[in-house]
Amino acid sequence: MPKIVDHTARREEIAEALWRVVRRDGIRAASVRTIAAEAGWSAGAVRYYFPDQDGLLSFAMDLVSRRVTERVSAIEPKGSIETVVLRYFDEVLPLDAERRAEFDVWLAFMAQARAESGAGTLQEHVDTVHNGLRQLCESLLRSLADAGVLKEGLDLRREVEVLHALLDGLALHAAIQPDRTTPTRLRQLMRRHLESLMARNP
Repeated sequence: MPKIVDHTARREEIAEALWRVVRRDGIRAASVRTIAAEAGWSAGAVRYYFPDQDGLLSFAMDLVSRRVTERVSAIEPKGSIETVVLRYFDEVLPLDAERRAEFDVWLAFMAQARAESGAGTLQEHVDTVHNGLRQLCESLLRSLADAGVLKEGLDLRREVEVLHALLDGLALHAAIQPDRTTPTRLRQLMRRHLESLMARNP
């Protein structure tokens, strides 16, 4: 029987090697040679799956957003609506080693997309992820509004902007000052923000 090769798993293995190079040495160090060495592969094997660097960067960036989306989609709506909303917040903040790695790589990709006009489709990925986070914020706030637990008179469009900015800002603070903006602190701040929007405390 011929050996069955999981090409998707191979591509993800290469992308994860790229993540490690980017986190350790920066995105400019992410050449085919350095990624191949990190993955324990030959440069030719890497090029078999990704003939050009733009394709590899695009796939690796997309993998970050897909991992987050998979976690968010797996959330089960058990408990109070406030508890469920806080669970969603947890999945888009860098609260553990896996999510911190994803966010570190995301920052590097985002900077690359903004700094270089020839960054391929990276800016498209940035826009897609930002739009997705905004849509999540809007969906969560509308769910709270439909459940009748928000204060009366809130401007939901403005609150979507505030929530989106808060999640982005806290994630950045956690990346820059992890000793100060700890997972416990992140959860506390998100809970306090949610409580500030409620007609009653959760």
